[in-house]
Amino acid sequence: MIYGYVRVSTKDQHTDRQMDAMAAYGVMAKNIYADRQSGKDFERPAYRRLLRRLKQGDILVIKSIDRLGRNYDEILEQWRLITREKGVDIRVLDMPLLNTSDEEAGVTRVFIADLVLQILAYVAQTEREFILTRQKEGIASAKARGVRFGRPEVDIPDNFGDVYAQLKDKEISGREAARMLGVDPKTLRKWTKSEEIMKKVHLFPGCENAFASWNMLLRQNDRSRSIFYHLSHEFHFNFISISFPS
Repeated sequence: MIYGYVRVSTKDQHTDRQMDAMAAYGVMAKNIYADRQSGKDFERPAYRRLLRRLKQGDILVIKSIDRLGRNYDEILEQWRLITREKGVDIRVLDMPLLNTSDEEAGVTRVFIADLVLQILAYVAQTEREFILTRQKEGIASAKARGVRFGRPEVDIPDNFGDVYAQLKDKEISGREAARMLGVDPKTLRKWTKSEEIMKKVHLFPGCENAFASWNMLLRQNDRSRSIFYHLSHEFHFNFISISFPS
């Protein structure tokens, strides 16, 4: 049986060239195993399934040695496992010298093939290391220029203080509080654990109950609101995120 193995490093990359090469060689589509995963090791789902399927006399086709992997020691180990322990021949389309199914190959040919395999395995690993180095340098350079990675931060809603007060007093659940703020519960938990955010919400450290009480008063009548405004100007309270009824 002839099997093919195809690999790309990320989900955004295409397997078209490798798949076309497999078809041109005569590998049936149902016998092609493909992974979209880094070649840093061989813990890949499709490759592990393929390995269990291979048996003596089969042929494994790969486009190039780096499609098999990018870890020098493990490439050599997997090559030995496939060819010697399982008795499977390997065809490397971009490097026919590595083909193990050449019955006329003499000792010299095998020796040269082993050397080439080690060199290519080394090159595959060093290329991966170069890629990782360039990625780290690029990220560091971007951060130095002020570029921010990941999801954009969600602005704190104006009613956060009011909702948080209700949450602290157990008037509402965390899920309900998140719904009222228009965010998911994970984002709400992140906000409540942020010292910077909570400093803006609390009138004074440790005065959550007072904060809730003021909110309740402000919601009740205009007189309480005017008193609060007077005190805030007199004593320079620093308060934000409080919802006032219209």
